[in-house]
Amino acid sequence: MTNDNTAAGEGSARRRPRVAQPDLELVAVPRDESFKVWSHGYPYSTVRWHFHPEYELHLITATTGKYFVGDYIGDFTPGNLVMTGPNLPHNWVSNVARGEQVSERCLVLQFDSEFLARAIHAFPEFRKVTGLLDASGWGVLFTPDTGAAAEPIMREMLHAQGMRRIALFVSLFALLLQSKEPVKLASAAYRADPARYAETRINHVLTYIGKNLAQELREADLAGLAGQSVSAFSRYFRRHTGVPFVQYVNRLRVNLACQLLISGKLSISDICHQVGFNNLSNFNRQFLLLRGMSPSRWRGYQQHNVASGSDAPGSARQYAAASAAVQ
Repeated sequence: MTNDNTAAGEGSARRRPRVAQPDLELVAVPRDESFKVWSHGYPYSTVRWHFHPEYELHLITATTGKYFVGDYIGDFTPGNLVMTGPNLPHNWVSNVARGEQVSERCLVLQFDSEFLARAIHAFPEFRKVTGLLDASGWGVLFTPDTGAAAEPIMREMLHAQGMRRIALFVSLFALLLQSKEPVKLASAAYRADPARYAETRINHVLTYIGKNLAQELREADLAGLAGQSVSAFSRYFRRHTGVPFVQYVNRLRVNLACQLLISGKLSISDICHQVGFNNLSNFNRQFLLLRGMSPSRWRGYQQHNVASGSDAPGSARQYAAASAAVQ
């Protein structure tokens, strides 16, 4: 695997010192899935200089422009396929006219290191990907032919279900391992530094929200923490997270509520207050908005799911009770 500043078909590239610190992107992999596959257009909220703990495979399907990986800067065209490792800052900036909207700019696959560690433990053949994973710490650019071959696989992954998703994931990585002369992008001396990135204002705010989710969180207080007026903070927060402050907090609270509902140890009223909602009606309303059903019905479905897979004595009674709960 080479480490070069220039890739065939990618145009010229150069390096320059980074001044702006990258923002943390929160990657929400669904609890019942091993990885996240999605697409987005341009402009889009995540199109900024950012990092995240997850590995990412990023395929450009439309537009041209500049891309930034660590201390690397290069030109991209459709077919640009890059893998980035944990906490490696990156961004793709398309050349589009102001006000122009692109419905799909890229396909994105994201997964965490624990998923791969479990896969390697279960299937020793997966160990062959470790060299690629290590190289992704500097960013890895694949050939245009590999990008073209990866697109139909990633596109099918967008809508695949069950075991088909896993089969496609394996096929995709088999393709990447066969790719000729992938190129490392960032310089050999470059090292990602998430501890330093976390010192940025937005990451300080997001960390505070995560640690104090069960407490009252007022936008005015967070604005003060960020050293901004409320109006400036509101714009700043939405620009970096893609959603308004209240919506962001409600999403985190509902996600936490789902974890507590699965445990089955607390009443819905107790969960409501433990995750930071001040009244049950608002909790039910926000849960319905984000999950499409009430908390009690959501818990009933989870109990139904557990009971349906149980072979223990009494499972028939559990199944019947869970089924009744979701009627």
